[in-house]
Amino acid sequence: MTAFKYFKEDWTPVIDDYLAKHLASEVDNQKISQIMAYSVMAGGKRLRPLLFLATLNTLGRKIDEPEIRIACGIELIHTYSLIHDDLPAMDNDDYRRGKLTSHKKWGEAEAILAGDALLPLGIQWIAEGSQSAQLVNIITQAVGPNGMVGGQYLDIDSTNNASVAGDAKFINQMEWLKTGCLIQASVEMAAVYAKASDIEQVKLIDFAKAFGRSYQIYDDLVDVVETSEKAGKATHKDKEEGKNNTLTLLGIDQSRKELKDLIDQAKDNLHGLNGEVLAGFLDLYQKVL
Repeated sequence: MTAFKYFKEDWTPVIDDYLAKHLASEVDNQKISQIMAYSVMAGGKRLRPLLFLATLNTLGRKIDEPEIRIACGIELIHTYSLIHDDLPAMDNDDYRRGKLTSHKKWGEAEAILAGDALLPLGIQWIAEGSQSAQLVNIITQAVGPNGMVGGQYLDIDSTNNASVAGDAKFINQMEWLKTGCLIQASVEMAAVYAKASDIEQVKLIDFAKAFGRSYQIYDDLVDVVETSEKAGKATHKDKEEGKNNTLTLLGIDQSRKELKDLIDQAKDNLHGLNGEVLAGFLDLYQKVL
């Protein structure tokens, strides 16, 4: 078993346990707590909190309750984005992680409010765990109008928009903002929190940039190479709905080449670091190559 698999098996249950216990204990209204927890606890790879913890591991930082709280705060924010992304006004999805999406299970207003609640609670957990204004600044910039929300807007604005179909610069920007920014923030917050050296921070952020960009290409490929059952959500939708992305721009073969190049780049960025666990995140992509 690889170092990454050991790390994932050790820490995923800790993340899941913390999320379940603290959503139940820290949200006063039992029903909204239940609706929030429905999406948070629906499964998923816990990619972003694990990236935060794996970066701490790379830097030799001890992981204790405050670090778990920060990591889980990141997951709350990620889940908020998924709930809102699935709404009828956005991607209009019925399933996420193999279960009914929040608005299909509870109602549209309830889903919107659950997402609205998860975002500030996630920021609160990061602030409380880190006691750092710098970490709060990193995460809020990553998910705001110049980050994830800005990318989601570009995604909506470019759907069925032929004027950007061949615009590689636009598509790269859109996909980086909507997906890459939060991934980079997960690594960058850990580097800042662990007081990494300037050289370490550069290497880690460069890794995060390559990984963050590659992850959206991987997700686009999942839409065409996996069944809905395997992906846990509707697939083969992007082309039908007029989405413009790397896959529609380059095609499957060239997108795979781009993904492979980014994997090599990410591995190179870890040179000189204790990066075995972080490098293991790249194994996720093998099923679409």
